[in-house]
Amino acid sequence: MKLGCVLRTLALYIFAAILWAVQILPSASFETLQCEGPVSPGESRRHTDEDVTNPNEAGYQIKGYTFSEPFHLIVSYDWLILQGPSAPIFEGDPLVLRCRAWQDWPLTQVTFYRDGSALGPPGPNREFSIAVVHKADSGHYHCSGIFKSPGPGSPETAPTVAITVQELFPAPVLKALPSAEPQTGGPLTLNCQTKLSSQRSAVHLLFSFYKDGRTVHSRGLSSEFQIPTASEEHSGSYWCEAATEDGQVWKQSPQLEIRVQGPSSSTASSTYNPASQKSTAPKPTPTENSESLPPLTTPSEHEGFSPDPHLHHQMGVLLKHMQDVRVLLGHLVIELRELSGFLKSETTKTPDK
Repeated sequence: MKLGCVLRTLALYIFAAILWAVQILPSASFETLQCEGPVSPGESRRHTDEDVTNPNEAGYQIKGYTFSEPFHLIVSYDWLILQGPSAPIFEGDPLVLRCRAWQDWPLTQVTFYRDGSALGPPGPNREFSIAVVHKADSGHYHCSGIFKSPGPGSPETAPTVAITVQELFPAPVLKALPSAEPQTGGPLTLNCQTKLSSQRSAVHLLFSFYKDGRTVHSRGLSSEFQIPTASEEHSGSYWCEAATEDGQVWKQSPQLEIRVQGPSSSTASSTYNPASQKSTAPKPTPTENSESLPPLTTPSEHEGFSPDPHLHHQMGVLLKHMQDVRVLLGHLVIELRELSGFLKSETTKTPDK
């Protein structure tokens, strides 16, 4: 008698599993399979694996037909399942997850989880959505809920589904042509380099360019910014930004220092050599220098002062001139002191005579 009860129970369980496998397909989002392509409906037909010589190759052909990428259909017999997107999901896409019960039986206390952490309080909503996903939204998702009648009336948990948000395009890199140190009067081209995923090649990116915190070119289709004639005023810190047309995904490049080389920077050392003048001028002692003139300071000694490197070079040349003038003034002060002492001694000797 007990064996018969066990067999009947087992048969009912197997029947329920088969019924669930049959009925989840109509209730899920995979009800309709549609073949889209550049062929008319009358020319398309279905093929099985036996008709294909090498089904692992993408875009393979046989007998004049072109095949689509493989599509994996999963039929589950769990009480509760979490339905995710069937196609790859990229940055900027919306994400919708559905917590589905067997035969769409009513649920309460539905909760969605990512990597084991609840994404909100329990409630009646069977859908969880993210309007714009980013790579940080990748993870392992699942849901849980409590069945109402005619369900089992107990809490159930759906198997975990892995969601991977793919990168739409990498962060751009700013390149300078011909170099980051062009000559004055020559051309300068800045190229904001990045690449869209091959699966989203139809997406259009807009490029913006910035210099020293201000915009020099905003939201253009070209990834290049051209300066026909570079001058020293074009020196500075540049970076670029690549963004989708809707602005949902945008990424910036690292900063690139541009230093336009002017003629003054190359000829300054040849027109003036402070070392030669220092060797001919007499050098006063440190005591005499400290008494006669205050010490000179450079701009780098002041906190919070960071001049343009080219301007800093010009100021360095000027400071060298001032140092030489200071040496000459120190020598002049010594000579004046000696002359003053000599005149005083002559003045005191004259009355005695």
